[in-house]
Amino acid sequence: MLIFITTLFATLSSIYRSRAVLELANLALRHQIGVLQRSTRKRPKLTSIDRLLWIGLSRLWRDWRSSLAIVKPETVVAWHRATFRLFWTWKVRCGQPGRPLVSSEVRDLIHKMCRENASWGAPRIHRELLKLGIDIGESTVSKIHAALPQTAVSDLAHISGESRSATGLH
Repeated sequence: MLIFITTLFATLSSIYRSRAVLELANLALRHQIGVLQRSTRKRPKLTSIDRLLWIGLSRLWRDWRSSLAIVKPETVVAWHRATFRLFWTWKVRCGQPGRPLVSSEVRDLIHKMCRENASWGAPRIHRELLKLGIDIGESTVSKIHAALPQTAVSDLAHISGESRSATGLH
């Protein structure tokens, strides 16, 4: 009786599903049957193609967990994470690892802007560099700006205008 009710519920719910979802469910179930048929052991033997199929299904199909029976859904998520790490490891090995270096001309320009405009902070210098067509991150400008030794004027920036006039740093 329980099997009949389950089958009836599955049939009624399939009426409201789209054709693509039904085909994905059919593909998932047929794949699992194929894996179980080719595995002679108690535990199914999954190849990397099988893992990639389930990773792809998990990205395309929202309800993929309901059709998965041979492994836990957490296992598929772990496969996806491992593949993601492998991809980025490969990508870094093929290209330049890390962030691109800031040229010495740009560093010198930032140093010069800091010296000549002591009241400017990293956001203002970053905006000025963008106006000049130099594409650099604000955090990079901030790191270069912080590495500079502080000048006497920037050390006294917290002093009010009256006190400055008294000290002659007008």
